Amino acid sequence: MTDDRPVPLDEYPVHQVPLSMKHVATGDRNAYDRCIFHVFDHTGRALLILGLGVYPNLGVIDAYATLRTGDTVHAVRASDALGEDRMRLAVGPLRIEVQEPLRRLRLVCDDELSYDLTWTAAFPALWEPHHLQRRGDRLTLEGRRFVQAGTVAGVIRAGGTEFEVSAEGWTGTRDRSWGVRPVPGEEGGRLAEDHPTEGFHWIWCPVRFEDRFLMVITQEDADGYRTLNDATLLRPGHRDRQLGWPQAEITYRSGTRHPERAVLHLGDPRKPLEVEAEILASSPLAVGAGYPPSDDWQHGTWQGRGWVDRRTYDMAAPHPLAAYGVTDHSARFRMDGQTGYGIFEHGSFGRHDPSGFTGFDSVAP
Repeated sequence: MTDDRPVPLDEYPVHQVPLSMKHVATGDRNAYDRCIFHVFDHTGRALLILGLGVYPNLGVIDAYATLRTGDTVHAVRASDALGEDRMRLAVGPLRIEVQEPLRRLRLVCDDELSYDLTWTAAFPALWEPHHLQRRGDRLTLEGRRFVQAGTVAGVIRAGGTEFEVSAEGWTGTRDRSWGVRPVPGEEGGRLAEDHPTEGFHWIWCPVRFEDRFLMVITQEDADGYRTLNDATLLRPGHRDRQLGWPQAEITYRSGTRHPERAVLHLGDPRKPLEVEAEILASSPLAVGAGYPPSDDWQHGTWQGRGWVDRRTYDMAAPHPLAAYGVTDHSARFRMDGQTGYGIFEHGSFGRHDPSGFTGFDSVAP
């Protein structure tokens, strides 16, 4: 028997389709609605990644936090049954409080890895491109996202170390997305067999400068065909500048696909720009944060009611899953005489002709 009574959010005039806010407009099991935050210092000592997501057609809500400091990743993950109060963004010891939408949020974790942070927007939120991905005729991903950069203040504690987080020496970025995105458990079937993944190359790069915000996104197939492309410079009081077709020169650590630095060439008819990126700290999203191909927990998977899991990962040696997923790198950027800080999120696995990678076992010389 199902309970189809109205839920609290039905009181508000926010409906998009003639359904209760308990339901989404698609029956796709992979429907999702989630966020990710990056909080990092400007010297590379600490990189905190946290997020929360709901999966309405799976009845799951989950959240996670990872802290990379030195050669250690501390992780806390929590999962539970999705309830009716969608305004309560909390799972186990992790919670997000929207104190002023699009302006100020409180991020809290009360566990072995703990933090209490106030994230404050430095720039307006910026839409990312509408993201579509298919495998053959099957729509596997359709997402709507916005990105934002700001300052952070508060405290982070883990492993006996405490970090005082201040607006002067730390940066926070965030990404908010919803739509349909693969959740583990769906059989690949004929389309997966007929359309195997040959290669994937991805850059997602939000950067906060003192008076401007830069967002760069590219996604390419094995042959270099670009399926997602955007470069936008936001300055309050000015119209957003579209910076054309970004090209990245990435210097990889020998024997890996780990970027050590990069130059982003941005096209602007008035003044072409070069953005230099210097990697400060790195945290693979497959290690603790629940992104594919994580082998100990992934987003949206049912773990039972009240599940909380704590892990510590030793990153002194290369982690085997890091080579086949996306890694978030905090980085120092230089552009047009200014220094900024942001995330250089990068994933490159399988064949990628423009980079000279010939297959899944191919690495930089």
